[in-house]
Amino acid sequence: MKQFETSQDTPASLRSIPSGIWALGFVSLLMDVSSEMIHALLPIYLVTVMGASMVMVGIIEGVAEAAAAITKVFSGALSDWLGKRKLLAVIGYGLAALSKPVFPLAASVEWLVAARFVDRIGKGIRGAPRDALIADIAPAHARGASFGLRQSLDTVGAFVGPLLAIGLMWLSANQFVTVFWAAVVPGVLAVAVLLIAVREPARPADLRKVRAPLSLPELRRLGLPFWLVVCVATVFTLARFSEAFLILRAQDMGLSIVLAPLVLVVMNVVYSLAAYPAGALSDRVNRLTVLILGFLILIAADLALALPESLAGVALGVALWGLHLGLTQGLLATLVADTAPPELRGTAFGMFNLSGGLALLAASLLAGMLWDAFGPQMTFLAGAGFTALALVGLGLVRWRVPALGHSRKKS
Repeated sequence: MKQFETSQDTPASLRSIPSGIWALGFVSLLMDVSSEMIHALLPIYLVTVMGASMVMVGIIEGVAEAAAAITKVFSGALSDWLGKRKLLAVIGYGLAALSKPVFPLAASVEWLVAARFVDRIGKGIRGAPRDALIADIAPAHARGASFGLRQSLDTVGAFVGPLLAIGLMWLSANQFVTVFWAAVVPGVLAVAVLLIAVREPARPADLRKVRAPLSLPELRRLGLPFWLVVCVATVFTLARFSEAFLILRAQDMGLSIVLAPLVLVVMNVVYSLAAYPAGALSDRVNRLTVLILGFLILIAADLALALPESLAGVALGVALWGLHLGLTQGLLATLVADTAPPELRGTAFGMFNLSGGLALLAASLLAGMLWDAFGPQMTFLAGAGFTALALVGLGLVRWRVPALGHSRKKS
């Protein structure tokens, strides 16, 4: 049976989390603010100002996200082959920052498509190496707290960005270009913080050199526990389709279009508040116990959204959705770090992110078809069903690999 990294140290407080983790968290926050200031307005800008069709908007988003998902696999594997994480993270964040000035300067839809594509490629390049770098920096006894903190700060950016965009649009009398230029600033700051404040730990001398990270022998080295985590996470992702359906459900229950962005604000506020405590808790108890709680909360969220009696019911469902994200997303990443060999962490996060990205695409397509054919109630009930299936799978994993999820050795 594979031995997981553990520690007998006392679980970390916020102050004892390494400064590199804090720095990576603020890098994520700043880049998310920059990206969301643009992305919150981009669909409207494309259609109303640039004259793009809704089909073009869909193509842009689909191609960009697919490119990001595929790039994650290769960037993670490359970081294992090079034995360097920070270099690829800097390239990824740098590309995203360089793409930002193109949005206010773009004279045609083609330039906006190119900028969006480069931005998502940058996201794909940085994702797996950054997560592997967090795993390399974080002490074993504080790994859950470290991933939770990074996730929490990242999510703060996800709701601060749209709020800043709304405020600047109001102050500038709906000048899209002014908001796009303002978004350049946090993007540049993110790269500066990464360059200055994040130090990559020295590669241990006895760590095995990886020559072909994506070869079948190396993928087998990731081990059964890792692949079981990926399988459970993939089934679980089929239950958590795009948050756009939360907005549609709120509008279906009478929420005005003007207030629609508040749905994501509520969700992300709860998400950001829950992510760090959930990670810290997972360093004290079995991680799978916290994960099971997150799965149960998603079932409750789906039921609240499937059977709401008013907008208050939808608000409850949205808040529970954010809570489940806080209890699961950082923990799944922590389990990847727990189970993957240190020299293959980049590859592991790349494979994990690819399977999750493809599952999210399939989940959103399925949710759309169920919504059109049977209505919103069936969409969320199906989500509850997939979550229940993932919960059964998680129980089987816990039975098959009893050591999985234990963050510390028992004295």
